[in-house]
Amino acid sequence: MTAVLTLASIGDLDKVAPLVAAFHAEEALTTSEPQRIAAVTHLLEGTPLDALYLIGPRVTPIGYVVVSHGFSIEFGGPDAFIDKIYICTPVRVKGISVKNLLQICKILKAGGPKAVHLKVDQTNTVAQRFYSRGGFDLRSNYNLMSKELR
Repeated sequence: MTAVLTLASIGDLDKVAPLVAAFHAEEALTTSEPQRIAAVTHLLEGTPLDALYLIGPRVTPIGYVVVSHGFSIEFGGPDAFIDKIYICTPVRVKGISVKNLLQICKILKAGGPKAVHLKVDQTNTVAQRFYSRGGFDLRSNYNLMSKELR
């Protein structure tokens, strides 16, 4: 079963905000509502390198995917990063997630990236198996390191 992917716009904020809040609650992320709304608004207002796709019907989406674009000499050109993929819990077990992961990779490939990356918690073996079914491999000797710029 595959759900439709639709590029979201600012008119979708009222549909996206509760999904993002649900994901953050599920993952115990400590972002505030104003911080989440500001970040999602930035995506939905349109940026050249970032996008948010709704999963499912635009009127009642069941999830979302956030993608950003960059460049990698190692991979030979433009690349993309799936920042988040979220499917509401009740429909997760219906096989939608992997098919949508493959669908978003197909959409991204058409735009030119040579690779797609994502991050996964080292202890979340369920998510690692899910991403493996979508063709993603853990990269040995690599850790994601971050610095928040304030």
